Parts: sequence; C-alpha cells; structure tokens
Amino acid sequence: MTTIPYASSPWVDVRHDLIELRGNWGWFVALGVLMIVLGFTAMSALFVASLATAIAIGALMLVGGVIETVGAASSRRWSGFFLHLLSGVLSIVVGVLFLRAPVGALFALTLLLACLLMVGGLFRIAAALTYRFHGWQWPLVGGIIDVILGVMIWFQWPRSAFWVIGLFLGISLIFRGVDWIGLGAALRGLRRPAAAPVAAAPSAG
Repeated sequence: MTTIPYASSPWVDVRHDLIELRGNWGWFVALGVLMIVLGFTAMSALFVASLATAIAIGALMLVGGVIETVGAASSRRWSGFFLHLLSGVLSIVVGVLFLRAPVGALFALTLLLACLLMVGGLFRIAAALTYRFHGWQWPLVGGIIDVILGVMIWFQWPRSAFWVIGLFLGISLIFRGVDWIGLGAALRGLRRPAAAPVAAAPSAG
C-alpha cells in the first residue's frame, strides 16, 4: 500500500499553517479584546493618548538612532558609514527633541498627518480618475475622504493637535482588535483535513 501525496499549493500551505495555530485561537481573541479596550480607553482620553504616542515615537527614534549610530561606528570601513552615522545622529536628535518637548512634537506630528492625508488623497484621486481600473470608484471616494480629513485637521490646527493623534490611535486599535477577534473565530471554526487517500500498489505480474 502506498500513499499518494496531495499536490502542494499556496492555499494548502496557508491552510496547514492556520490549522497548526487552531489551538491558540483563544489567545488571538483575548488579544483582540484587549486592543479594543485600549482603543476605547485612548478615545476617552484623546490628549493623553496623543501625548503618549508622541513620547513613544520619540523613544523609538532615540533607541533606533543609538543602535544605528553604534552599528555605523563598528563598521567604519563600509562605504555607507557616513550616511548611516548621519541618519543615526539625526534620529537621536529628533528623538531627544520629542521627549523634551512632547507637546511641540504633537503639533509637528499633527501637521505631518494633515499633509500626508491631503497629498495621499490627491494621488489616489488622480490615479482613480486617470486609469479607471476595476472598482476605481472606491479609491476615488477614499481619496476624497482623506483630502477632506486633511483639510479639516489643517484648518483646526493647533487645536486639532490635542485630539487627532489619539483619535486615530483609538480607531486603529479598535479595528485591529476586531481583526484579531475575527482571526481567532476563523481559527476556531477550522477543521482538520481528512486523511490522504490511499491507493493500492500495483501487483507484480
């Protein structure tokens, strides 16, 4: 008796990986619930959440800058030494500025967010109207919404700096929590595949 293996495919591989995670579905659901709770907490204290975001970004830039600077200093013979050293030093400076003046950093982040929304929205609108690909109406609507949000944040600045980042953080956490809960529920509903079919080996004539 010999076993005939299934043909390998990306879908079969992905399903196999998901089945292996099936026993941990409860952890995914718990993570999703925790992120939703954190999201609503952030939305209930927008200024605190915004300020915490600015401080976290500053700390990450400081740590990343130190690591990059040390890495560049340990490889001085590399041709990209000066570029990475400069990048690391700039990250350290910006990180220190964020940590020393988080409110000012919050103002800068809010302006940057407004610019990104407006510019990104304009590009999405232009791409949708130019190429008219399948379903182009949805990117068009999304681009228009991004531009409107960017303009609103811009015209309400600097007051918008006290709530925008925290609001976006809370919304992001809530949606990501819903995604994790959905993944956990999907994993719980998975069933292990049936045993591979077995064919009899041909008998010797």
